[in-house]
Amino acid sequence: MDRTTELLSSYACNLTYEDLPPEVVHQVKRTVADTLGCAVGGYLSEPAKVARKLAGDVTSKTSARILGTYDRSSLDMAGFANGVMVRYLDCNDSYFSPGGGHPSDMIPAALAVGDSVEADGRTLITAIALAYEAFCRIADHVPDNQWDQGVLSVIGAACAAGKVLGLDEEQMGHAISLAVVPNVPLRVTRMGELSMWKGCASAAATRAGIFAAQLAAEGMTGPFEPFEGRKGLWEQAIGYPIEIETMGGDDAPFRITDTIFKFYPSQIHTQAPIDLAIQLHDRIDVDDIASIKIQSYRSAVSSASTEPEKWDPQTRETADHSIPFLAAVGLRDGEVTPATFASDRIADAGLRAIINKMRIDENAEFTEKYPAEYNCRIEVIKTNGQTEVAETSFPKGHGRNPLSDADVDAKFRRLACPTITEQQCEQALELIWSLENLPNIQGIFDSLVV
Repeated sequence: MDRTTELLSSYACNLTYEDLPPEVVHQVKRTVADTLGCAVGGYLSEPAKVARKLAGDVTSKTSARILGTYDRSSLDMAGFANGVMVRYLDCNDSYFSPGGGHPSDMIPAALAVGDSVEADGRTLITAIALAYEAFCRIADHVPDNQWDQGVLSVIGAACAAGKVLGLDEEQMGHAISLAVVPNVPLRVTRMGELSMWKGCASAAATRAGIFAAQLAAEGMTGPFEPFEGRKGLWEQAIGYPIEIETMGGDDAPFRITDTIFKFYPSQIHTQAPIDLAIQLHDRIDVDDIASIKIQSYRSAVSSASTEPEKWDPQTRETADHSIPFLAAVGLRDGEVTPATFASDRIADAGLRAIINKMRIDENAEFTEKYPAEYNCRIEVIKTNGQTEVAETSFPKGHGRNPLSDADVDAKFRRLACPTITEQQCEQALELIWSLENLPNIQGIFDSLVV
C-alpha cells in the first residue's frame, strides 16, 4: 500500500474513544444534533422521497433503518437515503481550508452501520471523529474548488463504516482504496443551473463508502496504491502529490472542532450576504433602492460573476447557491427559511426587480483573508442618494461567531418541528446529548419517526 493509504488505515484502526478530548466528544454530539435536524427538515423533499422509495424496495439480511420510518434497507441504500435527507436543505456543516465541503454528509455511514451492528454511542462518536479527520486532513491540501467534495466524503465514509465494522489495518486499507478508486465525481454537479443531484452527490459517496467497507470485510482487495501510484488520485486529480503529516490526537487538534455550522438553509458562501441583507431590511424600503453593491472574496462571488443562472435561478438547488437571489430575499423579507425556496417564491418577479439593481464584485483584501474570515460588504444606495452599509467578517455560525448549544437545539427544532412533534424533538435531543452513554442508537431512530 502507498504511504497515504497506510497512514489513514493505521490511524483509523488505532484511534479509540479514549483518544478524544472532551471538547471533541462534545463537538461530535453538536454535529449529530445539527445533522439530524437537517435530515428531518429534508424528509418531505422530492429527492428524499425518491431515495426512500428505492431504499424501501431493497431487502437485506444485513439491514439498517431509514430515517423517519420504521423501514429497513441494505446498509448502503439506507446510508444513501439518509444522506439525501441530510443534504437537501443545504444547512448542514461546512469545512473549508480552502478545500472541503460538508463533512457531516458522512455521518449517515456511521449511523447505518452502527444501527446494523448495534454499536454503542462511543463507537459512533469515534467513527465520526475519524471520518472528519480523513475528510479534513486531505481537504487541507486541495486547491479551492479543484475537486467535488464527494472525493473526500467517500474516503471518510469508508473509514467510518470500516471502524464500526471492526476492520483490521489491511482490510481498512482496501476499503479506502475501494472507496476512492471507483468514485471520483465531477464538479459539474455544482456548476450552472443546479439539479436535484446537487443534494444527492455526497449521499452517493456515502453509499459507495459503506459498500467499500463491506467489500473489504469480505476479503475484497483494491488497487494497492490508490493515492500515490501511477495514474492514482494525486496524479489524475491535481497533478502533484499531497503529503499528510499529522492527524488528530496527542498535541494535534481534531479537525471536527474547526467546522462551521450554518444558520441559514443555503450554501456556505451565502451566509454572510444573507446576514447583512437581513440587517439592512429594517433600514430600507425596497421601493427606495436605486442600486446595491456587494463585495466579497473570490470563492463567494465566482459563481455569481461567471454563471448567469445564479442571477435568475429556476430550481431550488440553484436558488440556495445564489447570492443575488438570497440577498434580495433578505432585503425584502427580512428572513431566509426553507419556505424561501417554494417554487412561487423562486419565480417571484418582485425579487427579480431587486436582483436587477445589484452588482457583485471581488474585494482582493477579502480574498486574501479567506478562509480565516468570510468577509462581505453590502452597500444600498437609495433613490434620494443616501446609503446604508453593512459589513461582516464572521457571519453567524462561523468559528469566531459560533452557534451555542442552545442555538443548535433551536435550529434542530426550527428545521424538524414542521415534520415531527415538539415532544419528539425534545426526546431526540436528550438522546443525542447523551450519545456517549447509549448502548445503541435505536432510540434516536425511534424518536425521529414521522
